[in-house]
Amino acid sequence: MKRNNRKQPMKTLKVTLKRSIIGRPEKQRRIIKALGLRRINHTVEHKDTPNIRGMIHKTSHMLEVTEE
Repeated sequence: MKRNNRKQPMKTLKVTLKRSIIGRPEKQRRIIKALGLRRINHTVEHKDTPNIRGMIHKTSHMLEVTEE
């Protein structure tokens, strides 16, 4: 019997910065920068990985996330 070795395509997350990083702790600022977000309403796409999910969880009050 042959196994089906096809990998399912990895989901992507669209992450948008919705609130300013002014007045936020340095740790949160570094997380936003690591996600590649530069300004309000800036959107980036990332693969859905546990690392990215953790970063989003820590700064979820400033972000808007949609799955694709």
